[in-house]
Amino acid sequence: MESRLIVAGQAVQPILVMFPLGLFAMAAMFDMADLLGGPSILGALAYWNLVAGLFAGVLAALATAVDVAFVRHPSARRLGVLRALVNMGVLVTFAVILMLRMRAPDRAIGGGLFAVELLALALAGYGAWFGGKVATGQAPAFARAVAGNRN
Repeated sequence: MESRLIVAGQAVQPILVMFPLGLFAMAAMFDMADLLGGPSILGALAYWNLVAGLFAGVLAALATAVDVAFVRHPSARRLGVLRALVNMGVLVTFAVILMLRMRAPDRAIGGGLFAVELLALALAGYGAWFGGKVATGQAPAFARAVAGNRN
């Protein structure tokens, strides 16, 4: 799937995807350090990384929507929509985590919510990997079957 949103000869969407991934990963690291007994400010740092990651994730989702809107081939469009749905699932999961943290002192989380955060981070990594495969035309076999491309 070729990107339609290009600045200075570079596709915008793959660049924008890296920002929320890094911010979500840093939030998980700060939370792990906080749960292991680090200073209480680490929970607040993780909270604000999630806020920034969600903002950057929405920008990346908008860039993905622009790219998918201009795809002409139906199977490529289905793969693009599948990629967008995975990424939206990640954003919704992190938004729920963020909302649950709002009432906690120092914006810290417990072990259960941290486990959900790690699962969401793993799903974000999968979404980035899947997006890279789709962008290079090497979509996994299950995705080709979903898209109707059985070549």
